[in-house]
Amino acid sequence: MTIDPAAFERYRNSPNHKTTLPRLLLGTLIVIVLWGATTVAVLLGGAYAFALLQASPGALLPSGGVMQGFLSSPIGILTALASFSGIWIGLWIAMRWLHGEPLSALFGAGRHVSGSGFLKGLVAVLITSLVSEILLYLLQPEIARGPISLSSWLLFLVPIVLLTLLQTSSEEMLFRGYLLRGLARRFRSPVIWALLPGLLFTSLHWSTGSSAAINACVLASIAAFALVLTLIVYATGNLGAALGAHLGNNLTGFLIISHQESYNSFALLNAKPLEGPGWTTSDAVLIACIGIACSLLTIILLLHPRSPLKVTAELADRPGGA
Repeated sequence: MTIDPAAFERYRNSPNHKTTLPRLLLGTLIVIVLWGATTVAVLLGGAYAFALLQASPGALLPSGGVMQGFLSSPIGILTALASFSGIWIGLWIAMRWLHGEPLSALFGAGRHVSGSGFLKGLVAVLITSLVSEILLYLLQPEIARGPISLSSWLLFLVPIVLLTLLQTSSEEMLFRGYLLRGLARRFRSPVIWALLPGLLFTSLHWSTGSSAAINACVLASIAAFALVLTLIVYATGNLGAALGAHLGNNLTGFLIISHQESYNSFALLNAKPLEGPGWTTSDAVLIACIGIACSLLTIILLLHPRSPLKVTAELADRPGGA
């Protein structure tokens, strides 16, 4: 299973002369500031509205406080996902005003998202997520029906899919697009352009509520998944398949079966939360092995020559606008 680097070489060489390291760092700072400002604005506004509702006669105050109650509520989760719009805004500003390029330049050298790659990435990860959940069930068969009714689930289905796409696409645009492309333009070594964005992406998933062993296993699984996403971009020179794969991964957790107590409002099924007690070190090792094995399976599904889901490299020039 060999990978032709031609498509990625076109992608890494597509930035103009304004993609310098200082501009890349400044652009990243702009994204972080706008992401943080958007997060604070939407969360404070949402929490204020939630507090007003809780202050109404007969309403029960959440045991963990207003903010915690808001974040764990369905509207709180939707609001938290909406906060990722700040990344898109920051990237648009950075690309336009710092680099003099359209935002679409991050999609690929042809400045478009591969539709077939997106669908293949989505289907591949939905398959491997099913495999992962079966293996996790064999490890810990503690699964309960979620609190959401089927009618409510169907009502929220489209909003949660769209907002999850907003979240996952913003992360891909930042970590596998803006940072990876910019660093690959300046540095030849994948230790820099692949490893650094991957480490930043992985570190964001540290959970203060989980044990050290569970955090280690989760971060190992996420690092493996980040490597898969990077490898897909390397093989295709386009973000399409990575966008679909990331969306499939997060939709499984948000809508089908949740392993996080704070994000289970929309899931049909709730598994034993990873941030909860009762997990052993051996459990953590097995969870990490399951995550890494499913990431390897995703690579096979998307890159093996005989796989029906094999993604293709973007080679033809297809210039587009912003």
